[in-house]
Amino acid sequence: MDATASILDAARRADSSSARPEAPIQFGFGPIRHTRLRPVRHAFSYAGCFIRLRIDGTHAREHAQSLGPWFAFNATAPLSFQDRDHGDGQTPLAEWARARCAEAGLQADGPIWLHTFARHLGYAFKPVSFWFCHRSDNALVAVIAEVNNTFGERHCYLLAEPDGSRLREGHDLHARKVFHVSPFCAVEGSYTFRFMNRPDRAIARIDHHDEQGPLLLTSLSGELHAADRRSARRALFGQPLFTLGVIVRIHWHALLLWRARVRFYRKPDPPRAVITRGQP
Repeated sequence: MDATASILDAARRADSSSARPEAPIQFGFGPIRHTRLRPVRHAFSYAGCFIRLRIDGTHAREHAQSLGPWFAFNATAPLSFQDRDHGDGQTPLAEWARARCAEAGLQADGPIWLHTFARHLGYAFKPVSFWFCHRSDNALVAVIAEVNNTFGERHCYLLAEPDGSRLREGHDLHARKVFHVSPFCAVEGSYTFRFMNRPDRAIARIDHHDEQGPLLLTSLSGELHAADRRSARRALFGQPLFTLGVIVRIHWHALLLWRARVRFYRKPDPPRAVITRGQP
């Protein structure tokens, strides 16, 4: 069992209400890990930088004003967050998330946190972002995993209990894979998601299984720091081309898999539905 899995297993007994950081914007610093198990083993890990924002109300927008020239909310800055990068690109984010939850019969009238990548020097590619949707009593009732591929397409997996009850920390959540991401993986099988959110640390783990068993193991984790000018400078100058590096690494590792003669799958048409409902 790796370190990420050990932490997640220990977190299963925790109450999710303890998981919400207090500052409406945090920067997270930690590793991004990816392991392919078949037909050749291919693994890599690199330092990551992400942000978590409370997107309901004006919490994040007001906090961003204290970060000086380094970070901006829906404006130009070396580091920035843009509403248009998420949801349908037009509807206010909290409104969009609550509408998707309501369509699934879920009450998400409390805080909504978004775990994603910032724009670095105006550029962003966001392979996956996570929306954590809570009830007014702070119970986590849904996670929306928002996936983008390199073809400019987007699909979301909505993860929730069938009865809308609170999601347990570290609990396995499942969704059938319906969206093309990598040309070296067929659009088949399922995902297993696990999340841990604490005031000082966040972990998201995604495992892809096909009919033969586990195929891909992926995790994004990091220590959380309340956003201030110091942490914003660390995010910018520590990895000034981070989001550009994400897309470069995707293509570099695709080349390595192609050279290893891993089977190549042509891109199918995207699913008609914007959201796929997962299962516990």
